[in-house]
Amino acid sequence: MSGSPDASLAHLLGRLHTLELRVQLAVSRRAAAEGRDGRRELEDPFRGLFISKDDVDRLLARRQHARPDEPLVQNLIAELERAADQAEAQGNDIRLRRLATAFELDGLDLELLLVALAPDLDPRFERLYGYLHDDLTRHRASIGLALDLVGVSQVSADGRQRFRPGSRLVDHGLLLIEEQDRPFLTRSLRVPDRLAMHLIGDDGADPEVAVLLARCHQEWAGDPSNLARAFSQGVRLGYLREQVGGSGRALAAAAFGRLRMPVLALDLSRLNAQENPATMAATAAREARLIGAALVAGPVERLVERSLGAVRAFSEASCTIVLTGNRPWDPAWSRQVPLLVEVGKPDLAQSAAMWRGSLGEHLPSELDPADVIGQFQLGPEQVARAAAAAVLQADFHRHRIGASDLRAGARSQNAAGLERLARRIDPRVRWEDMVLPRGVIVQLHELVARARQRDRVLDFWGMGRKSSRGHGITALFAGESGTGKTMSAEVVAGELGLNLYVIDLSSVVDKYIGETEKNLDRIFIEAEGVNGILLFDEADALFGKRSEVKDARDRYANVEVAYLLQRMELFDGIAILTTNIRANVDEAFTRRLDMVVDFPLPEEEDRLRLWRQFLAPEVPHDEDIDLDFLASAFDLTGGNIRNATLTAAYLAADAGRPLRMPDLIRGTEREYQKLGRLCVEAEFGPYFELLKP
Repeated sequence: MSGSPDASLAHLLGRLHTLELRVQLAVSRRAAAEGRDGRRELEDPFRGLFISKDDVDRLLARRQHARPDEPLVQNLIAELERAADQAEAQGNDIRLRRLATAFELDGLDLELLLVALAPDLDPRFERLYGYLHDDLTRHRASIGLALDLVGVSQVSADGRQRFRPGSRLVDHGLLLIEEQDRPFLTRSLRVPDRLAMHLIGDDGADPEVAVLLARCHQEWAGDPSNLARAFSQGVRLGYLREQVGGSGRALAAAAFGRLRMPVLALDLSRLNAQENPATMAATAAREARLIGAALVAGPVERLVERSLGAVRAFSEASCTIVLTGNRPWDPAWSRQVPLLVEVGKPDLAQSAAMWRGSLGEHLPSELDPADVIGQFQLGPEQVARAAAAAVLQADFHRHRIGASDLRAGARSQNAAGLERLARRIDPRVRWEDMVLPRGVIVQLHELVARARQRDRVLDFWGMGRKSSRGHGITALFAGESGTGKTMSAEVVAGELGLNLYVIDLSSVVDKYIGETEKNLDRIFIEAEGVNGILLFDEADALFGKRSEVKDARDRYANVEVAYLLQRMELFDGIAILTTNIRANVDEAFTRRLDMVVDFPLPEEEDRLRLWRQFLAPEVPHDEDIDLDFLASAFDLTGGNIRNATLTAAYLAADAGRPLRMPDLIRGTEREYQKLGRLCVEAEFGPYFELLKP
């Protein structure tokens, strides 16, 4: 604020002195009515348990006028206001007057507010109010006393209305009415501590609001001209719907920055379950008005999860407010009609610039963020935190920042909400661990390239402008169990530096109609805030073919599949579906898939590589193990071979010796039993005798 704080404080204390004079008048009226003099009270045996007239006179003696009256008080107020006019003309901020303007208070509102505020600024008023109440325990003014002190009848409808819901003092949270169980005129008045601190010059945010404060990176917001013009023309409510990676908060801050208007930005994802959103909205609106700021709050989804009333509390807050979120605007959220604006995500060049700006001197000259972060969709606030996480990661490992640190920093911004609905896998499998036909490997590399280059192709090259589909990528991995589908998804995630989230079908499928769709919607909503890959294992359980409707179950099963078709098209992330039988997947899904990768059963050469790979070098084993025989004799998938070698290793470890060929034969027998196959001599050959118990 501009100017000297002394002028503002002097004005406040001056107005407090006029209240003191009014207290003196009230004391005189009471003493006259009771016919009391100070001499009689000196001999009272209960002295000290009450406030005497002499005590009051001593409290008032410091600045007491000989014969104060109401005209004198009014003259002093007029002098104070003229002095305040001059101070404001000289550039001083008179906070009490600015408060009245910001909250549209009239003269009576301000007088009543001062009555309630006085004990927080001068402790003498506690005893004075106790005397006037004839009750030493009443440290604050009551409604009835406040009306008396400002010269308003206690039966005045207008006077009483100042203390009811709907009044400016109450609705704006400037005046708190306590002891609601008492009769109306004896209820106590209090002002919030934040208001008292503000009036004496403290600019610290209200503690309840401070925990939600969020930083705005308006330098990376794009062009805010249109939004700034709209708010300069009187718009009071805006809703900025964000695409994944877009930042409505940054755009709003940039727009209000053009108008030289401060911003109070709140991150509603930090709102505790115990906190009342309506109370928080009122407190935030009061704080915004106190500092002359616009309120920017989001994501709105956190309010929607609570209740419709929670959203309305913010959207109808008594200040200029901008809400942000990724859901479409619901007219039920507010009686006001909002300005609706779509906030696009930054392109690759803008994202790289944000990373460079956040990393500063920590970024090596040879490392171009554009080569690393193309698959991540992060907004300005997330990039700033991700860059800080990358710096900490590099410092911890005592090396210069590299591509792996940037990816780790980006992954650190993944919200934890999806982990309640899916199992997160940190990819550890590498390309060299894969034993697949070359054609499959080529397709997996193409999938990685799609993820890395989708922003360049769809946005910068304009290939996605004429399509209503999102920027999501969906692939189907089809093949028998154990052929490497899940492992391939892990490799793709690891190559992109993303986490893999395996959807738990038990948390999705519900026997009650409509619940499965709700569960899936929650997954997709959470997934859009996460830079990861969704893996729908055994996807034909969800994405199965629609059938002819013969009963109600068929009808609702078809509705479920139809919903999935629509929802997948809107998903902007990466999803991989796996199925053991490709023919079970609905044809409509196949048309919408970006890639279909078929995983064949391994040939003999591949099976030999798998046997060798799963027998790690650290495993002690006999030299006469015949892996060539195992590869040629047994038509097994990679998953079966892994299980067989693991079973053999346990047998050898339990026997306290190196792994031998009989152990591998026994492990293979166990796999045959699980698969329901017969163990015949034609396949087991010379080792068939080992199967006898």
